[in-house]
Amino acid sequence: MILPPVGLLHYLILSVCLFCFGLLAVITRRHAIGILLGIELMLNSANINLVAFSHFLSPPHPVLDGQVFALMVIALAACEAAVGLAIILRFYRQTTVTDVADAKLLKW
Repeated sequence: MILPPVGLLHYLILSVCLFCFGLLAVITRRHAIGILLGIELMLNSANINLVAFSHFLSPPHPVLDGQVFALMVIALAACEAAVGLAIILRFYRQTTVTDVADAKLLKW
């Protein structure tokens, strides 16, 4: 059985599915860690788009613009995870819960 080649549309469909799963996780979760995981899924779907468009829409010579931007997004996601987890840990030490509905207590 011969499979058709994987094209840009396949990567875009995968990216849309990942983004929808991430958005669903952000909207439906009340737990702060689940929300951070949803944000990570959305950032990874953006990375798939960047690399796919860079690969399929570049001239015959390889252009690494999409890969460079994907590395920048990965670095941004690592920073977001570190700061987000630090805030969550601090909030957990004060309240012993990680429910985001109680996050308004962080104002004072």
